[in-house]
Amino acid sequence: METFDETDRRILSVLQREADIALEELGARVGLSRNACWRRVRALETRGVITGRVALLDPAKLGFGLMVFIQVHAARHDAEWLEKFGRAVREMPEILGVYRMTGDLDYLIRARVADVADYDKLYQRLIRKVELNDVSASFVMEELKDALALPL
Repeated sequence: METFDETDRRILSVLQREADIALEELGARVGLSRNACWRRVRALETRGVITGRVALLDPAKLGFGLMVFIQVHAARHDAEWLEKFGRAVREMPEILGVYRMTGDLDYLIRARVADVADYDKLYQRLIRKVELNDVSASFVMEELKDALALPL
């Protein structure tokens, strides 16, 4: 883990909530000149702390109103299967996150789809690409919190 001073933490705290903020405004908020702020941001990017900047979109307004968590039990536990599974999930844009888990579950997939019928299409495409032992899905009824900002 890298160490950061308080100024770096303030910069990161602002940027993870407002990535499009002007350097002048960012500098004013963290107590630096525009140029000093720019140097700090560039250094954080160079170190790989800031990995990208994105616009957050409203999934429902774009036709992806249903979030689904897909629980997967692997058919096999070997490098060939894992490579095939990894390639398959990376090729499917509806799949937003894939996590290898401890315990009884092998993988947890987070996906956004239009509705249950759209989920079924995603499921059918996934099982055509890779052999799975067991798959179950849980549909999100209400999102109480879905934050991206880290607690700095």
